[in-house]
Amino acid sequence: MTPVVSIIGRSKSGKTTLIEKLVAELKLRGYRVATIKHAQEINYEPGRDNWRHLKAGSDATIVVSSEEAVLVKPVTTVDILDKMIRLLGEDYDIIITEGFKQADTPKIEIRYGVDSSPLKNIKRLVAVVSDKPTGTGVRQFSRQDITELADLLEEGFIKPQRERLALYVNGKRLTLKSFPRKIISSLLVNMVSSLKGVKQVDSLDVLIRKQPEKK
Repeated sequence: MTPVVSIIGRSKSGKTTLIEKLVAELKLRGYRVATIKHAQEINYEPGRDNWRHLKAGSDATIVVSSEEAVLVKPVTTVDILDKMIRLLGEDYDIIITEGFKQADTPKIEIRYGVDSSPLKNIKRLVAVVSDKPTGTGVRQFSRQDITELADLLEEGFIKPQRERLALYVNGKRLTLKSFPRKIISSLLVNMVSSLKGVKQVDSLDVLIRKQPEKK
Protein backbone atom coordinates (compact mmCIF):
# COMPACT_ATOMS: atom_id res chain seq x y z
CA MET A 1 0.00 0.00 0.00
CA THR A 2 1.01 3.62 -0.31
CA PRO A 3 3.27 4.49 2.65
CA VAL A 4 1.58 6.61 5.32
CA VAL A 5 3.35 8.73 7.95
CA SER A 6 1.42 10.75 10.56
CA ILE A 7 2.62 14.10 11.92
CA ILE A 8 1.31 14.40 15.50
CA GLY A 9 1.52 16.93 18.33
CA ARG A 10 -0.58 19.06 20.60
CA SER A 11 -2.76 21.88 19.28
CA LYS A 12 -0.76 24.87 18.03
CA SER A 13 2.47 22.85 18.08
CA GLY A 14 3.17 23.58 14.40
CA LYS A 15 1.92 20.41 12.69
CA THR A 16 0.48 22.23 9.67
CA THR A 17 3.57 24.39 9.21
CA LEU A 18 5.80 21.31 9.28
CA ILE A 19 3.54 19.53 6.76
CA GLU A 20 3.63 22.56 4.45
CA LYS A 21 7.43 22.48 4.44
CA LEU A 22 7.62 18.70 3.96
CA VAL A 23 5.12 18.74 1.10
CA ALA A 24 6.98 21.55 -0.65
CA GLU A 25 10.31 19.76 -0.29
CA LEU A 26 8.98 16.40 -1.52
CA LYS A 27 7.31 18.07 -4.49
CA LEU A 28 10.65 19.65 -5.40
CA ARG A 29 12.07 16.13 -5.49
CA GLY A 30 9.41 15.07 -7.99
CA TYR A 31 7.12 13.04 -5.73
CA ARG A 32 3.32 12.95 -5.69
CA VAL A 33 2.05 13.81 -2.22
CA ALA A 34 -1.43 13.62 -0.68
CA THR A 35 -2.45 14.78 2.79
CA ILE A 36 -5.21 13.88 5.23
CA LYS A 37 -6.31 16.29 7.96
CA HIS A 38 -8.20 15.12 11.06
CA ALA A 39 -10.51 17.93 12.17
CA GLN A 40 -13.35 18.56 14.57
CA GLU A 41 -15.52 19.81 11.71
CA ILE A 42 -15.35 20.11 7.94
CA ASN A 43 -14.49 23.68 6.97
CA TYR A 44 -12.56 24.22 3.75
CA GLU A 45 -11.76 27.87 3.20
CA PRO A 46 -8.68 30.07 2.64
CA GLY A 47 -6.36 30.02 5.60
CA ARG A 48 -7.58 26.73 7.06
CA ASP A 49 -5.12 23.89 7.54
CA ASN A 50 -6.29 21.76 4.61
CA TRP A 51 -6.25 24.84 2.34
CA ARG A 52 -2.64 25.38 3.40
CA HIS A 53 -1.85 21.74 2.50
CA LEU A 54 -2.96 22.36 -1.09
CA LYS A 55 -1.18 25.69 -1.35
CA ALA A 56 2.01 23.95 -0.26
CA GLY A 57 1.67 21.65 -3.28
CA SER A 58 -0.32 18.64 -2.06
CA ASP A 59 -1.89 16.84 -5.03
CA ALA A 60 -4.99 16.06 -2.96
CA THR A 61 -6.15 16.54 0.60
CA ILE A 62 -8.88 14.83 2.61
CA VAL A 63 -10.51 16.50 5.61
CA VAL A 64 -11.92 13.96 8.05
CA SER A 65 -14.24 14.62 11.00
CA SER A 66 -16.03 12.13 13.22
CA GLU A 67 -19.03 12.10 10.87
CA GLU A 68 -17.82 12.80 7.33
CA ALA A 69 -14.88 13.17 4.99
CA VAL A 70 -14.31 15.59 2.12
CA LEU A 71 -11.75 15.16 -0.65
CA VAL A 72 -10.36 18.31 -2.25
CA LYS A 73 -8.25 17.84 -5.37
CA PRO A 74 -7.11 20.55 -7.78
CA VAL A 75 -8.13 19.78 -11.36
CA THR A 76 -7.09 21.41 -14.61
CA THR A 77 -7.69 18.77 -17.27
CA VAL A 78 -10.60 18.40 -19.68
CA ASP A 79 -11.29 14.81 -18.62
CA ILE A 80 -12.27 15.90 -15.13
CA LEU A 81 -15.35 13.64 -14.94
CA ASP A 82 -13.34 10.50 -15.77
CA LYS A 83 -10.84 11.38 -13.04
CA MET A 84 -13.56 11.96 -10.45
CA ILE A 85 -15.26 8.67 -11.35
CA ARG A 86 -11.99 6.86 -10.82
CA LEU A 87 -11.53 8.57 -7.45
CA LEU A 88 -14.95 7.30 -6.35
CA GLY A 89 -13.87 3.77 -7.23
CA GLU A 90 -15.99 0.74 -8.04
CA ASP A 91 -17.91 0.34 -4.76
CA TYR A 92 -21.12 1.90 -6.07
CA ASP A 93 -23.90 0.44 -8.17
CA ILE A 94 -24.40 3.69 -10.08
CA ILE A 95 -23.02 7.23 -10.16
CA ILE A 96 -25.43 10.04 -11.05
CA THR A 97 -23.97 13.36 -12.10
CA GLU A 98 -25.58 16.77 -12.31
CA GLY A 99 -24.37 18.56 -15.40
CA PHE A 100 -21.47 17.49 -17.68
CA LYS A 101 -23.67 17.71 -20.77
CA GLN A 102 -20.71 17.22 -23.13
CA ALA A 103 -19.33 14.17 -21.32
CA ASP A 104 -19.38 10.75 -22.99
CA THR A 105 -22.05 9.39 -20.67
CA PRO A 106 -25.70 8.35 -21.13
CA LYS A 107 -27.90 11.35 -20.39
CA ILE A 108 -31.39 12.11 -19.13
CA GLU A 109 -32.47 15.64 -20.03
CA ILE A 110 -35.04 17.49 -17.95
CA ARG A 111 -37.03 20.21 -19.67
CA TYR A 112 -38.86 22.46 -17.26
CA GLY A 113 -38.87 26.06 -16.15
CA VAL A 114 -38.71 29.39 -17.94
CA ASP A 115 -36.63 28.03 -20.81
CA SER A 116 -37.74 24.46 -21.53
CA SER A 117 -36.22 24.29 -25.00
CA PRO A 118 -34.08 21.22 -25.76
CA LEU A 119 -30.32 21.38 -25.32
CA LYS A 120 -28.32 21.25 -28.55
CA ASN A 121 -25.72 18.74 -29.73
CA ILE A 122 -26.38 16.27 -26.92
CA LYS A 123 -24.95 12.81 -27.51
CA ARG A 124 -26.19 9.54 -25.95
CA LEU A 125 -29.56 10.91 -24.85
CA VAL A 126 -31.54 8.01 -23.36
CA ALA A 127 -34.58 9.80 -21.92
CA VAL A 128 -36.32 13.15 -21.55
CA VAL A 129 -38.19 14.34 -18.48
CA SER A 130 -40.93 16.77 -19.45
CA ASP A 131 -44.61 17.34 -18.79
CA LYS A 132 -45.12 18.30 -22.44
CA PRO A 133 -44.74 16.13 -25.58
CA THR A 134 -41.19 16.32 -26.94
CA GLY A 135 -41.17 14.16 -30.08
CA THR A 136 -37.52 13.27 -29.58
CA GLY A 137 -37.77 9.55 -30.34
CA VAL A 138 -36.40 8.59 -26.89
CA ARG A 139 -38.35 7.55 -23.83
CA GLN A 140 -40.22 10.36 -22.10
CA PHE A 141 -41.16 10.66 -18.43
CA SER A 142 -42.99 13.26 -16.39
CA ARG A 143 -41.35 14.79 -13.33
CA GLN A 144 -43.58 12.61 -11.15
CA ASP A 145 -42.43 9.33 -12.79
CA ILE A 146 -39.67 8.71 -10.25
CA THR A 147 -40.43 5.01 -9.91
CA GLU A 148 -40.34 4.53 -13.69
CA LEU A 149 -37.10 6.51 -14.00
CA ALA A 150 -35.53 4.40 -11.26
CA ASP A 151 -36.67 1.30 -13.17
CA LEU A 152 -34.88 2.62 -16.26
CA LEU A 153 -31.65 3.08 -14.31
CA GLU A 154 -31.96 -0.28 -12.59
CA GLU A 155 -32.81 -2.37 -15.65
CA GLY A 156 -30.76 -0.44 -18.19
CA PHE A 157 -27.59 0.27 -16.23
CA ILE A 158 -27.33 -1.21 -12.72
CA LYS A 159 -28.28 -4.85 -13.28
CA PRO A 160 -26.38 -5.33 -16.58
CA GLN A 161 -23.19 -4.08 -14.91
CA ARG A 162 -23.34 -5.73 -11.49
CA GLU A 163 -20.35 -7.82 -12.57
CA ARG A 164 -17.72 -5.59 -14.11
CA LEU A 165 -14.03 -5.08 -14.61
CA ALA A 166 -12.32 -1.67 -14.61
CA LEU A 167 -8.84 -1.63 -16.12
CA TYR A 168 -6.67 1.50 -16.03
CA VAL A 169 -3.33 1.71 -17.81
CA ASN A 170 -1.17 4.78 -17.18
CA GLY A 171 -4.15 6.50 -15.61
CA LYS A 172 -6.53 5.96 -18.53
CA ARG A 173 -9.42 3.53 -18.46
CA LEU A 174 -9.44 0.94 -21.22
CA THR A 175 -12.68 -0.05 -22.89
CA LEU A 176 -12.78 -3.84 -23.03
CA LYS A 177 -15.06 -6.01 -25.10
CA SER A 178 -16.85 -8.95 -23.53
CA PHE A 179 -14.32 -11.70 -24.35
CA PRO A 180 -11.10 -10.07 -23.06
CA ARG A 181 -13.01 -8.76 -20.04
CA LYS A 182 -14.12 -12.27 -19.11
CA ILE A 183 -10.65 -13.72 -19.71
CA ILE A 184 -8.88 -11.13 -17.53
CA SER A 185 -11.51 -11.34 -14.80
CA SER A 186 -11.47 -15.15 -14.65
CA LEU A 187 -7.67 -15.27 -14.66
CA LEU A 188 -7.29 -12.82 -11.78
CA VAL A 189 -10.07 -14.34 -9.67
CA ASN A 190 -8.78 -17.89 -10.15
CA MET A 191 -5.23 -16.89 -9.23
CA VAL A 192 -6.30 -15.06 -6.08
CA SER A 193 -8.75 -17.80 -5.09
CA SER A 194 -5.86 -20.27 -4.94
CA LEU A 195 -3.99 -18.18 -2.35
CA LYS A 196 -3.92 -19.32 1.25
CA GLY A 197 -6.54 -17.64 3.42
CA VAL A 198 -8.84 -16.61 0.53
CA LYS A 199 -12.23 -18.30 0.80
CA GLN A 200 -14.35 -16.24 -1.57
CA VAL A 201 -13.67 -13.34 -3.95
CA ASP A 202 -16.52 -10.83 -4.18
CA SER A 203 -14.32 -7.93 -5.27
CA LEU A 204 -10.68 -7.58 -6.21
CA ASP A 205 -8.54 -4.45 -6.34
CA VAL A 206 -5.16 -4.68 -8.03
CA LEU A 207 -2.67 -1.83 -8.38
CA ILE A 208 0.68 -2.20 -10.11
CA ARG A 209 2.97 0.81 -10.11
CA LYS A 210 6.28 0.30 -11.90
CA GLN A 211 9.46 2.22 -11.19
CA PRO A 212 9.88 4.79 -13.98
CA GLU A 213 12.66 3.90 -16.37
CA LYS A 214 15.63 6.23 -16.24
CA LYS A 215 16.26 8.08 -19.48
